[in-house]
Amino acid sequence: MSLVRPFDKLPTLNSAVILLVGTDERRQQQLAEAILKEKKNFKINIHVATSLPLPAERDHVRPRIDLIAFMINMQSKHSLRNVEASLSHIDANFFLGKVCFLITGVGRMNHCSVEMNAVRKLGNLYCSPVLFCELDSEGIRVATAQRLLRMLQICAGHVPGVSALFFSSLMKSSIDE
Repeated sequence: MSLVRPFDKLPTLNSAVILLVGTDERRQQQLAEAILKEKKNFKINIHVATSLPLPAERDHVRPRIDLIAFMINMQSKHSLRNVEASLSHIDANFFLGKVCFLITGVGRMNHCSVEMNAVRKLGNLYCSPVLFCELDSEGIRVATAQRLLRMLQICAGHVPGVSALFFSSLMKSSIDE
């Protein structure tokens, strides 16, 4: 079992790595394709996983992960349980601005099996932003990709004067205070 650590490897010049963790592989693929289509001035690597921990035998070839986006489908309690179980395999330092929760399926609230409060509690408990989106819509998928790309750029250190922790504190909802 391998614990994912944010600073155990050196960063690569002009590149960034995002890890998408979730049970809905189709939506992961759609989001990854949308991110890759966006204009950017750095190389991006997207890794997908259904759950954590990541295999320890591949740890020596795995690049440094700059941002982890946990994808939770509101229509699947399994999706929420999977993310909750995966969180124990993340080093605490990742929660200093390098983790976000991406909540999908919010457009079909009458089919939800996950409580909205459970998702908000998760964000508060891990001091991480919660982004709500509907990836079935092309426009929202593109906007979500752009938002994740900007977050990734900051988490990888490509924006002078802005740290991941500072950016994460800006994304906290004013309702939380």
